[in-house]
Amino acid sequence: MPAPTLLVLEADPPPRLGRLTGRARIRYADEDSLAAELPSADALLAWDFTSDAVRNAWPGDGPRPRWVHTASAGVDRLLCPELIASDTVVTNARGIFEEPIAEYVAALVLAMAKDLTGTLELQRQRRWRHREGLRVAGSRATVVGAGPIGRAVATTLRALGVTVAVTGRTARPGVHGADQLDRLLTLADWVICAAPLTDATRGMFDARLFGLMQPSAHFINVGRGQLVVEHDLVAAVSRRWIAGAALDVFEQEPLAPESPLWDVPGLIVSPHMSGDTVGWRDRLAAQFVDLYELWAAGKPLPNVVDKKRGYVPMHD
Repeated sequence: MPAPTLLVLEADPPPRLGRLTGRARIRYADEDSLAAELPSADALLAWDFTSDAVRNAWPGDGPRPRWVHTASAGVDRLLCPELIASDTVVTNARGIFEEPIAEYVAALVLAMAKDLTGTLELQRQRRWRHREGLRVAGSRATVVGAGPIGRAVATTLRALGVTVAVTGRTARPGVHGADQLDRLLTLADWVICAAPLTDATRGMFDARLFGLMQPSAHFINVGRGQLVVEHDLVAAVSRRWIAGAALDVFEQEPLAPESPLWDVPGLIVSPHMSGDTVGWRDRLAAQFVDLYELWAAGKPLPNVVDKKRGYVPMHD
C-alpha cells in the first residue's frame, strides 16, 4: 500500500519532517498551486498559517484531504462553509503557544504597571524623573476566552497575586458566561482578550465595551486582531477612557507604517510575537509528526477542532 500523500502549504523556513521519510509522500504548494494539488492529497499541513489559501482553494472541484492540520492555535484563516460541511478532520497546534503567550501577557501587565516604557524613554532622554508604579498583586483581571490560552494566562496572573475572572461562551465551573462580561469589565484593572475569532466574537471589543471599563484599566489583545474595532480602541486610549493598551494582533498584518496605532500614546504595539519563542517552529513540526503517526495508524487525534464553533472544545 503506498504511503499517504502529505501536502504542505509552504512557509519559510519549511517544517523539519525528516521523521516522515519513507512514511509519507511529501509535496509542497504555495498559494498559487494549492488548489491544483488538493485533490491528490490525503492530508494537508497548513504550515503557512498566516495565509488564506486553504479557505480560498477548498471550495474547488475534486476530492479533498481527509485531515487538515494548522500550525497555529486559531483556525479562522482555514474555515469556509465547504470545509465546515465536509468530513475532513481539522486539528490545531494546541499545546505549543499557551505558556509563552501567558508569559508575554504577564510581561505586559508588569511593564504597564511599572511604566517601563516611560522609564526607557526617560533614559533615552537622560532625564531623572521619579514616578510611582501600580501594585499588581491585589489587582483584578478579566480574561476573555476560556480556551487553553486564556486559562494559561489566568494561571500566570494568579501567580502574581492578581484576582482573575475568566469568561467564555457559556458558564461552567471556573468560567463565567458571556452574560457576565459587562459586569466583570467594570471591575477589572486588566482586560485580556484571548478569545477565538468567530462570527459571535468578531468586533466584540468596541466603543461600548471600552466605555464600560474603568479609566484606570488596561486592555491587552493576544487573540485575533479582528476581535477589536481598532478605531474605537484608538479613541478610548487617546481620550483616556482607559489608561492604556497593548496589541500583539491586528486587523491587517503586518501593520502598515501609516497606521495611526503606531503613534497612540499609551499603546504598546508588538508584531504578533507573543507565542513565538526560540525553537517554536521545531516544536510545531515535532507536534505535527506525532499527530501524523496517530493519524496514519488510524488512532484518534487530539486537538480536533469543532468546525462549527471554530475552536477545540474544552472537553477534548
